[in-house]
Parts: sequence; C-alpha cells; structure tokens
Amino acid sequence: MNGEKLKILISLLYYFPHRTGLTIHVQRVAEELVRRGHEVTVLTARYSNELPRDDKLTHQGVRIVRLWAPIHMSRGMIMPAYPWAAYKLMREHDVVNIHTPMLETALTALIALIARRKVVIVHHGDLILPKGLVNRFIQGTMFLMYRVAATLSPKLIGYSQDYADNSYYLRPFSDKVSVNFPPIQMPTPNPEAVRRNRAEWSKDGGPIIGYLGRFVEEKRPDLLIKALEVINQTYPNARLVFMGQTKVPYEDTWEKQQPLVEQYKDQLIFLGVKTDEQEIADFLGSLDVFALTSDTECFALVQVEAMLCGAPVVMTDTPGGRVPVTETGMGKLAKVGDYRSIGQALVDVLNEPEKYRKPRRFIEDVFSFKETVDRYESYFRAYAHKRAAK
Repeated sequence: MNGEKLKILISLLYYFPHRTGLTIHVQRVAEELVRRGHEVTVLTARYSNELPRDDKLTHQGVRIVRLWAPIHMSRGMIMPAYPWAAYKLMREHDVVNIHTPMLETALTALIALIARRKVVIVHHGDLILPKGLVNRFIQGTMFLMYRVAATLSPKLIGYSQDYADNSYYLRPFSDKVSVNFPPIQMPTPNPEAVRRNRAEWSKDGGPIIGYLGRFVEEKRPDLLIKALEVINQTYPNARLVFMGQTKVPYEDTWEKQQPLVEQYKDQLIFLGVKTDEQEIADFLGSLDVFALTSDTECFALVQVEAMLCGAPVVMTDTPGGRVPVTETGMGKLAKVGDYRSIGQALVDVLNEPEKYRKPRRFIEDVFSFKETVDRYESYFRAYAHKRAAK
C-alpha cells in the first residue's frame, strides 16, 4: 500500500475537546494524517453528556465516533456498544491504532484479530494511581488487559528509549518496541501579551515560575509550592503561576493541599484551564522558568512547548520525563520527591538564565513534528490490511 491513502481507526478513551498531553498528542497526529490525504476515524467515549453522539461529526477532517459511557471507574469508563462499533469500524479501515492505558485494550485487540486487522499500540505512560485497594485493582486489571493486547500486537510505540527501558508496560515486549518523540507544535508568544502578563504577575520585578497541568498527586504540584521555602531565600518576591485544572473529579489532591496553598497564597496565582494555544504560548513565554515536579512522567509535551516559547525547564529526574532536558540542555533536573532539590534547581536557573536558553529553531530540530508524523505514517503503512486489487 506504499503511497496509497490509508484508512486509520484510532481508539482511545478521551478525545477533543478533552485536553491532556495524551489527547493533544493524538489530535495533532490525526489531523496531520488527514492533511496528508488519509482518512482517520477516532472511536472514543462520550465522556460528557454535553457532547454529541453523531458518528458523522468531524473536526479538522477527523471523523469522531463517540459512544455512550454510562459507567465511570476512576479515569475509565464502560461503553456497552463498544464491541460492535469497534468491529464494524475495523472492517472499514486498514489499520487500528490503540492508545494505552485504556480499559478496552485487550478487547480491542481481540476484536481486531477477528476482523483481521493489525493493531499498532502507542503507549502514553504506565498507569500509576493513588494508594488504595480499589485503585490497586484497577491498576492490575489495566495492566493485564494491556498484556493481552501487547502479545497480539506486532508494534508498540514508546515516547523515548529511556522510558521504554524503564516502563513496566513496555520492557517485557522490548522486541516489539519502537520509539518516537511526541508531536509538538506551539505558536510563537505574542510580545505584547507577554509584557501584559509579566506586568500583572510579577511582584516588584520578581521572577515568574510557571506550572501547566492538572493539580493531581502524580504531578506533585505540592512539591513546587514547598520549594518556595528554598526559592524565597534568594528570590523572596518570586511568584508561582499555575495553569490547568485544580479540582479533579477522580482524586482530592486539591482539597488535601489547601493548608499549603493558604500558607503561600500571596505567592500563588491560579489561572484555571486554558485551551487557546496562543494564550498558552503567551503564558509560557511570560515565564522565567517552567517547572514540572512529577513523581512519574513518560515525557510531558509541555516541557518542549515551554522551551519553544523561550522558558528554561526544571524537571524531576524521572525516566522519560528527563528526556527533553537531557536532549536539549535547556534546563536542570531535580531529585524526584525532593522539594529542596527542586527549589535549588529553580534558583540555579534563575541565577544564570542565559546558560539554559536555546534558540527555538534548535528545539524544533530536536523534536521535529514532521519526523514524528513520518514515523507514524510508516508504522501504519507497514501493518495496514492489504486490499484486494479492483
């Protein structure tokens, strides 16, 4: 099928307008494949009753089929119509692309086997949930479902070799794993908007430290706030500006951390969720340094997005998560779970900002959007169903 138009079915739990690193990743690849002339259908959950169910709905040329999901389990959902809908769509497409972790992973692979279609799995990070018996059950069940699919799939894709070597999901199937950096695009910050942001957020000309993501346990935003204890010794007028969801339905991290938030309230700004990419670029371009303090992270697209907007990065030294910093040198790594190490790394970057800044073109070359989609296209071609000649 070399050179022919492909029909690609993508299966994942959440899709546009839901916004996480995973959904942004899939959306960017899907829309670029459509621009290259392929047909792309996304099979996903109707995670909100406000979303339409019409399977003829398209966004940027991508067909979206949303299924009723009446049962919610932590981040997961049960879609009763999924088996039939998946089989029908598979028969209409050349190749199936699953994005894990996903509860339906094993079911999708088994349906693909019946439909005689190959499955390419893109793994977005090992599932690690907060402590608790229910979460342990969910985590174990999800991994079992994944193992079934990984056994049946000819190709698994990880974000980096560093993550693949350390992932309890990918490591047992290393002979099937290829690595591909995520697709990263970000507008250039608007200088006037950056000036306005800095005038509003900076306290007496002090540094602005940014965070973009959900306020959840695995991301450890509490460590970033605690790091002010160290930062304030050198920069007492520093401000932390958070962009992203604070109250998350499936856990209570925001509520648990209210005493800490109250303690440092004069140095914290919470912007909430923003979806406009230009607004996000202007936010990142307004920062003196961007921080991500996760306990686990398979990559974090937002690190590279910050770099593209001129902000150096402090990241915890996690497998996969450290790759953007190690590949570019545009930032520093801190010890996982250690707020003092995080605070000192932030101070070091603030003390010598030019040492950690790299040209936008350099970052674009290291994390080439075109090369990423080229690789996806080649994987899909390699495992596409061979159509009978007409």
